[in-house]
Amino acid sequence: MNSKQLYFRILAYFGPYRGIVVMSILAMVVAGGVDAAMVKMLGVIIDSFKQNQAAAQAAWLMPLALFGLGLVRLISSFGYEYGSAWLSSRVMHNLRQQVFERMMAMPIRFFDQSSVGVLLSRVTFDINQIMDAGLNVLTVLVKDSVMAIALLGIMLWTDWQLTLFCLIMLPGAAVSIRIVSKRQRRLSQQTQDTMGEMSQILDESLGGQRIIKIFGGASYEAKRFGAANQNVRRLTVKRAATASLNSGFTVFLIAVTIAAIIYFAGLRAADGAMTAGSFVTFMSSMMLLQQPIKNLSKLSDSLHRGLAAADSVFGILDQPLEPDHGTLAPQRVKGHITISQLEFAYQVDGVKALAGIDLDIKPGESVALVGQSGSGKTTLANLIPRFYEPSAGEIRLDGELLADYRLANLRSQIALVSQDMVLFNDSVAANIAYGVDEIDMARVRAAADAAFATEFIEQMPQGFAEMLGENGVRLSGGQRQRLAIARAIYKDAPILILDEATSALDTESERKVQEALENLMVGRTTLVIAHRLSTIEKADRIVVMQQGKIIESGTHQELIERDGVYTQMHAVQFSLAENTVATR
Repeated sequence: MNSKQLYFRILAYFGPYRGIVVMSILAMVVAGGVDAAMVKMLGVIIDSFKQNQAAAQAAWLMPLALFGLGLVRLISSFGYEYGSAWLSSRVMHNLRQQVFERMMAMPIRFFDQSSVGVLLSRVTFDINQIMDAGLNVLTVLVKDSVMAIALLGIMLWTDWQLTLFCLIMLPGAAVSIRIVSKRQRRLSQQTQDTMGEMSQILDESLGGQRIIKIFGGASYEAKRFGAANQNVRRLTVKRAATASLNSGFTVFLIAVTIAAIIYFAGLRAADGAMTAGSFVTFMSSMMLLQQPIKNLSKLSDSLHRGLAAADSVFGILDQPLEPDHGTLAPQRVKGHITISQLEFAYQVDGVKALAGIDLDIKPGESVALVGQSGSGKTTLANLIPRFYEPSAGEIRLDGELLADYRLANLRSQIALVSQDMVLFNDSVAANIAYGVDEIDMARVRAAADAAFATEFIEQMPQGFAEMLGENGVRLSGGQRQRLAIARAIYKDAPILILDEATSALDTESERKVQEALENLMVGRTTLVIAHRLSTIEKADRIVVMQQGKIIESGTHQELIERDGVYTQMHAVQFSLAENTVATR
């Protein structure tokens, strides 16, 4: 997308507020015109006082006119500054909301390939930069352009010959702006990327404090952050130097022109071709003209900084969303899952994580997936709620393809308890009843009871109203996992996915939660992923996976009697458990 397309796309966000935009632009025009009118008034006052007969009239008329101009300038300044601030905050709010909602609708692959720190930088830093390309550039362009045109008009009216002589600086300024604009765009893009890298390091370092401290990684992280910070500083200085050189060269051209103008204007005034008032008006206009030209020459830096940020932000908005073309939206499914010749690879040309999976799970049946790490258990579970799309084969729910269900409806039928426990910085009750608008406290308490979480919740100062902090940082691993289980119980979905749901529990808590889970699993289709085989012995069926394929399937007793891979895994864990008990 080129610069013109980017800029017009930014301006499109101001479309819903075109009335306020027009009023703000009119206020800018008036403000720029009043500044020029004051200069013209100054020359008129000087010439008036040279005429004795007009002195008495000028004594009260001119101050009154200046007072009126000052009042108009006050009102117009407030109008465009307030309007600009309102528009800027409103558009930033809308754009941030749109980017956030877009991110929430992105497929999981997008987050697998993106850094959290970079995404944070896009929503915060980059959107601020976009406003420089949008409203702030427009403000400078309108107000300073009007002021510059008005001052040039006054100069032409006062002495057109000298004014034409002034215009010799314009080609030089245009060449200067053209030369530096490409460099500014490139430096701005590099700055955006480096800011994203620095945000990523900051996010990782702040979130991984325990690992950093225990492994002595503080100096290493400081070096990483220092290198990124240094790159940001270096690029910022380069960008500022480029903008300063452009602006300085423009001012130098103005200074050279002014020096020549003063000389020739003095000669013309001495010859009587200019009155004292005309001379003051012309020179004041020349001096005031420096500021709008200087602001306009700096416009390129702000514009390209904002366009580079817009390129990054619109890159997110243009990402494809999760495919959601289904129309089925049943209130509650039966839970019959049929998997046929399923294949999946995380990379297009990568190794298959799943290869030819065939599995039929009856409604209400509990199926446990076991196998070594990397065998494809979690990958298979992730395909049920369509976190990823299969590379080949199909998955059906109650005889219908998963893609035929509306995505939100499909996921409303599934409850998930993962080994990667996620809690939000909200109350205990809000975390258990997550995703609903109105919390049913009776159901919350019942879910907490079933997950054996009520005891530690009631020990908190505010009980179910206690704020948990970021990801439940004040809770133990077992307590966080029980809240995650309570969340699944509250949802009461017909399909359960339990991915190491008891991995962070001690033996006593695991026994209690396992009992709660077994009660919860009754009448629900359940997919259980577990490394501890003792927790899945009661499953209706155990499926053993290896290198993305199913190699064994049956009940616990059937698999033990078969004396295959499952038997070996069970024997290893049993002997390890015995050794652990013996050493205590």
